[in-house]
Amino acid sequence: MQVIDLNQENLKSYFLCLEDWSDEIKEAGNHKEKWYGRMKDHGLRVKLAVDDNGQAGGMIQYLPIERSTADGNDLYFINCIWVHGYKQGRGNFQKAGMGKALLKAAEDDVQSLGAKGIAAWGLMLPFWMKAAWFKKHSYKKADRDGISQLVWKPFSADAQAPKWIKQKAKPQKTPGVVTVTSFINGWCPAQNLTHERAKRAAGEFGDKIAFNTVDTFDRQTFLQWGISDALFIDGRQVNTGPPPSYQKIRKLIESKVKKLK
Repeated sequence: MQVIDLNQENLKSYFLCLEDWSDEIKEAGNHKEKWYGRMKDHGLRVKLAVDDNGQAGGMIQYLPIERSTADGNDLYFINCIWVHGYKQGRGNFQKAGMGKALLKAAEDDVQSLGAKGIAAWGLMLPFWMKAAWFKKHSYKKADRDGISQLVWKPFSADAQAPKWIKQKAKPQKTPGVVTVTSFINGWCPAQNLTHERAKRAAGEFGDKIAFNTVDTFDRQTFLQWGISDALFIDGRQVNTGPPPSYQKIRKLIESKVKKLK
């Protein structure tokens, strides 16, 4: 196994987070491809872990913290580290050291760039992007927002701990219609999938719906709201982890439509 930089051969798989076998993830559209096109000249770094046959089994993407959902200086931020664990497609690559190798490669890269440290987000629940996994690799807690922890590893004595940029506002209901507001940054196909499903479901109810897309790739827009990726129906946030099905989103919208006078 070795860690390599993202190359043209693996680009399409990367846009689908190595799940190019999945018909479901293709529902997410090309938002990540667009995000990559916008970010590749703004410090985005992507590395892949490949096996002895050259098959990519894991990936990590990280960027300057000023382009992330956290506040900090002279740091990089890991917005995703993922090792393919499904039997379908390329198979299960977990428990083989790919995650550890990817993390070490990213840390070494960030140090070579002169950054003072690296940060990441982790969930306090025992599944994807576990905060506890980062802590096993010498990361420490910097901040918390609900079930999400901001963790970091400083590389210099004068490094300053990052903080979460927290929600500052939420969308309001438009009188006379059901208001569906989708915040989308583009980096995560799971959130892109929620966006596409919500847009499709909202379109079934015609002028009874006001569908608003908030592009949070724009830094000022993100800072205005303090929200990166989220779905709101009449001002109430929908749980999007894991992505709700199209049927569930449609049912939530329909229940609000039925209450319209």
